[in-house]
Amino acid sequence: MSEQETPIFGIEKIYVKDLSVEVPNAPQIFLDRNPPTINVQLRTNAEGIGEGVFEVTLTTTVTSKIEEKTVFLVEVGQAGIFRVQNVPSENMEPLLSIACPNILFPYTREVVSEAVTRAGFQPLILQPVNFEALYMSRLQEGAADASGAATVQ
Repeated sequence: MSEQETPIFGIEKIYVKDLSVEVPNAPQIFLDRNPPTINVQLRTNAEGIGEGVFEVTLTTTVTSKIEEKTVFLVEVGQAGIFRVQNVPSENMEPLLSIACPNILFPYTREVVSEAVTRAGFQPLILQPVNFEALYMSRLQEGAADASGAATVQ
């Protein structure tokens, strides 16, 4: 195999593209002692930004509620620029939908925890996510487009 045919996968940059924190019912919500429910939604988006260069964004929305009152809402758009060359076209979508979000998720987890703490709440540690299972589920549902959505409880 010549050097030109060798697959290349590299991380060029990882960054927070978007961050939003809302505590709409402060300060009264800090006095409520009932346990909140947490809902986590994940969305991925990949787009080419140059030849062999892709931006992948993992958008994570975390909503905490006590009954119908929102305790906090945190949304993080964690992005990365990835260099992908000499990869067969049939492997591109799984690479951008599984491998890249797996790389971005630990950064997302850290940003969410820090944002929740800075909003005045106990740190929230997101549980690991199986992006391969989410991808396969999307394929089975026939919704295998470049930006898929998933909900994790």
